Amino acid sequence: MNSPALSRRSMLARCSLGFGSLALSDLLTKAASTPDSTTAPPVPRRNAKVDSVIFCYMSGGFSHVDSFDPKLELARRHGEAMPVPVQPTMFNNNGNIMASPWEAAPRGKSGLLFTNLFPQIADCADDLTIIRSMTTKVNEHAQGNYMFHTGFPFMGHPSAGAWVSYGMGSGNQNLPAFVVLQSGGATTPHGGVGVFSSGYLPAQYQASVLKSDEGAPLAFIQPNESNDRQKASLGFIHSLDNDFLRQASDARVAAAISNYETAYRMQTAVPELCEIKGESEAVQKMYGIDSADKYTAAYARQALVARRLVERGVRFVELSCLSVGIGAGGAANPWDQHGKIKEGHGAMARQVDQPVAALIQDLKQRGLFERTLIIFAGEFGRTPFSQGSDGRDHNPMGFSVMLAGGGLKRGFAYGATDELGYYAVDKAATVYDLWATVLHLLGMDHERLTYRFGGRDFRLSDVHGQVLKEVLS
Repeated sequence: MNSPALSRRSMLARCSLGFGSLALSDLLTKAASTPDSTTAPPVPRRNAKVDSVIFCYMSGGFSHVDSFDPKLELARRHGEAMPVPVQPTMFNNNGNIMASPWEAAPRGKSGLLFTNLFPQIADCADDLTIIRSMTTKVNEHAQGNYMFHTGFPFMGHPSAGAWVSYGMGSGNQNLPAFVVLQSGGATTPHGGVGVFSSGYLPAQYQASVLKSDEGAPLAFIQPNESNDRQKASLGFIHSLDNDFLRQASDARVAAAISNYETAYRMQTAVPELCEIKGESEAVQKMYGIDSADKYTAAYARQALVARRLVERGVRFVELSCLSVGIGAGGAANPWDQHGKIKEGHGAMARQVDQPVAALIQDLKQRGLFERTLIIFAGEFGRTPFSQGSDGRDHNPMGFSVMLAGGGLKRGFAYGATDELGYYAVDKAATVYDLWATVLHLLGMDHERLTYRFGGRDFRLSDVHGQVLKEVLS
């Protein structure tokens, strides 16, 4: 009696060894018949100013009126009732106008006004571009995180990093184009890993999450067998996958094969990438890796690894904040201080201030600043009035985003909020405008970078967005 036919699933289950069903190395990859449509950039890049983005995401929403958009009226009118109607807030335990706990002063030759919440970032004032009139339509963390990352306030759409890697392709075949860094227990923003998703784009464009702590940056990154043995088993699996792909002609299969191939090559590239002992003592000290503050030290590792990633051609890197345990948001929303904002924002600022300032300086010293764009932003700002006695609630109606890098005017502030920092009143900007501008700096037209799904052409800027030409150099 003939034995039953062996299914493809059974074959893979029996033959997969070590690092899973990874494809063979690049030599075998070049011989494979993978459709070009999943890897070829969909639009040409023209006049690109930068090649990589580093996204310092301040999950929870930092206070713009206590940092990049200080308002002297808050001190003058401290304790007074708001002179305009207060819009509904998350918890509605609203108080009166509250002065900032931090002092403000002009910084640098540009004279940009900053508080001393981020003293070392403020020292870089002449290298910064501040958008002071950012707005969003959502007032809740999960929706805000999705809105800022994808242009839509709900899951299912590609993250900005996925769009960038889809539009540009990889700058290093041994590393993913879109990387999210975590360290010291940092977690994903409220809303989950969907904020880093490729959505309806092919799966090879989703984020790879790497731990930048000492030790293994990624589970199973070290193979459990010799390279020759791994190549033999993976080569067989590779041929099976491509035979199936030729029959099925399914972009999802091609994307899975591409991910397997990248994962195979990452076994060598990733451990070396996250091994920072080769960096000079001076560089490590500049970032704050030796800091007595464990939060600063952990974020410093992310910032330094981010520089190493863009140095190696990675297109989009996102950094993750750590919770200091002060505020309502917890691990997912570490900047969410509805109470004790002086203590909470103070601790969070110490975490990121030195590493971000060092990142700017390090990129400049290495000649990478002109080809890199740094974005420092949260999902919204905070209210100019208190929540309870000493916190601030969410404010999506006017807040700040900091930019630094190539193609931008430096020491420059775009737009404005009102005298209390509540509403954007001059050159109001949207998240769509921000991403349209980012894509422009990367050499792509945000209106042409589209993907057809469900009978419609989608894009990062949806049907909105204008390039903020006034911030461009």
